Amino acid sequence: MSAAETGHHVRNTKVMNRFDLTCRLVAKLTREEAVIGGIGNTNFDLWAAGQRPQNFYMLGSMGLACPIALGVALAQPQRRVVALEGDGSLLMQLGCLTTIATRAPKNLAIIVMDNGVYQITGSQPTPARHADIVAIAAGCGISASHWAADEEDFERLVDLALQAAGPVLIAARIDDKPGVGATRRDPAQIRERFMQGLGVRQPI
Repeated sequence: MSAAETGHHVRNTKVMNRFDLTCRLVAKLTREEAVIGGIGNTNFDLWAAGQRPQNFYMLGSMGLACPIALGVALAQPQRRVVALEGDGSLLMQLGCLTTIATRAPKNLAIIVMDNGVYQITGSQPTPARHADIVAIAAGCGISASHWAADEEDFERLVDLALQAAGPVLIAARIDDKPGVGATRRDPAQIRERFMQGLGVRQPI
């Protein structure tokens, strides 16, 4: 569902499960793509879906998955980079969308898991309930912005994002199920493993 078709996305988009979608994404990562997992349940599910050296699990830095992913994409233009973010976190850093559109990295994809709540702090409603993330991204200049209509459409859009010249943004409406498992909170280990996964640091 493209940005031009988002007016009735609430009625026309299936509510899916974040862990299921994350597993579908991870299954498609066969070329050492880098994945930046936003804080909370987004990276809990990324951790549980299969740990990879190319995964970066954010701790406490709300709203910075997309900026970090942009930096990785610019630093390693030969590598596909995916930012996994929640709706509440993205809303804290909307300015990054205009920066991403301006720099236009061809190797960057953004996947937004939208459940309309700040789930990890008590499920308070986010402003995303009154906003259309895909329309916002398109308005910021990311023309390849889409709502995933269902799981099959999500997989189609991921295939597109991993092959086409980006940036690409995919938004998915998800349920309120908690994350599966929990990321091991060891910032130094997360950093070192990620740097090794990107080939910029040799194992000690």
